[in-house]
Amino acid sequence: MEKSIQYWLKSLLTIVFVCGLVLTGCSTPEANSLNMDNYVPRLEGKATVEMKVNGSPITIEVDGNNAPITAGNFVDLVDRGVYNGLTFHRVVNEPEPFVAQGGDPKGNGTGGFIDPNTKQERTIPLEIKLQGEEKPLYSKAVGRQSGAASPKVVLNHKRGAIAMARSQMPDSASSQFYFALSDLGFLDGDYAVFGYVTSGMEVVDNIKQGDRIESAKVVSGLENLKK
Repeated sequence: MEKSIQYWLKSLLTIVFVCGLVLTGCSTPEANSLNMDNYVPRLEGKATVEMKVNGSPITIEVDGNNAPITAGNFVDLVDRGVYNGLTFHRVVNEPEPFVAQGGDPKGNGTGGFIDPNTKQERTIPLEIKLQGEEKPLYSKAVGRQSGAASPKVVLNHKRGAIAMARSQMPDSASSQFYFALSDLGFLDGDYAVFGYVTSGMEVVDNIKQGDRIESAKVVSGLENLKK
C-alpha cells in the first residue's frame, strides 16, 4: 500500500512539474511532414554556443541536422544578444532534479522574443524527428500528450539536453528554453530538444532560480545559420 501511495505521489508531482514548464499540450492536428525547407531562421548543420552563468561557461552543441528550425531559432537569438542578462525564472531540483528554465524577456514565464521587424512575438513550430525518418514532423506532439508511449526520437531528453518550452499550443515556442537536469524520457516527442551540453554540466546543476545568463555567444557554426 505504501509503495502505491509513493507511486501515485510521484506521478502527481510529475504532472505538476510538466504543467509548470508552460509545457502542456491539448488536442492538435495530426502530425505531418510539412515542407519546411525554406523556413528561416534555420541551422543547416551544427553550431556551438557558449553560455556563461555565475562566471562559468556552459558549452552547448546545437544540432541543426536533426532540428533545423528549433536550432536556427536559438542560434539566431543568441547571435542577436537576446539572452544576455535574462534570468532562469524556474529551477526545479526537488524532490528530484527536473529542469532549469530561462530565456523569458519578461522574467516570469509568460514572455517570448518580440521580432523588431514585425513587432510581434516570434514563434516556431514544434519540431520532432523520429528515428528512421528523413525529416522531422511538425506541429504535433507525438509523445504522451498524444497517447503514444515512448516514441523513438532522434534527440531525446537525456540529462544535459536543451529544449524549447511552449504553451498548450504546439507551435508556441519562442525564446524560452530549459536544460534537463536528469533523464526526462517522458517528455520525448512532446517538446523539441535541439542540442546538448558538452561541457559545464556542473554549472547547469548549480543554477539557482533568479540566476542570470551573463552572456551567450555563438563560438562556431554561425555560417550554418540561414536567415
